[in-house]
Amino acid sequence: MEATRIIAVRHGETAWNVDARIQGQTDIGLNDTGRWQAQRVGQALAAEPITAVYSSDLGRAHQTAQSIAETTGVPVVSDKGLRERGFGMFEGKTFDEIHATWPDHAHNWRKRIPEWEPPEGGESLLQLRERVTRTMHALAARHPGEQIVVVAHGGVLDTLYRVATGQEVNSPRTWQLPNGAINRLLWTSEGFTLVGWSDTQHLDHAPVDENTSF
Repeated sequence: MEATRIIAVRHGETAWNVDARIQGQTDIGLNDTGRWQAQRVGQALAAEPITAVYSSDLGRAHQTAQSIAETTGVPVVSDKGLRERGFGMFEGKTFDEIHATWPDHAHNWRKRIPEWEPPEGGESLLQLRERVTRTMHALAARHPGEQIVVVAHGGVLDTLYRVATGQEVNSPRTWQLPNGAINRLLWTSEGFTLVGWSDTQHLDHAPVDENTSF
């Protein structure tokens, strides 16, 4: 089977990114900077041979993907499997607020305990990895020998990087996950391979990169 080329893009900036407020699966739209970043991503990918554009169904990702669709002529297909990690009761709060009120949970979060689930419906890192890996395998398998775009979230892209480089879910993060960055991978039935990461040449100022996925 021929490899599928994947262009993975993190959505543009939101007001909650700026505030370091946890978004999770709360549906937050792009701010002015995020809309500009989305336009720049679309322009950067306009000449790429793209067969399909897949996006998380959350607004911030779908808005970003729509900018790519407008320049490439390829419609956006939404997939809930590309959503950000669910953070349960912590969505809408900052990490400082969580640390002040629930220090035990904050400790588990910072230590990246694989089995820890944020209360009230949150996902563990292991659950996130299983969902993202399953979804990405299914999408990539539809397009052997072709190139697709996937627009998602920091937690999703962090998971992809770890899977492609053989790192555990609790390994310290040393790679960047900026809003609007372009990342490239290859997929075969044997798995994912990293090609290029965190390309922001199309952006003319430093994007936000939080210390964790929001």
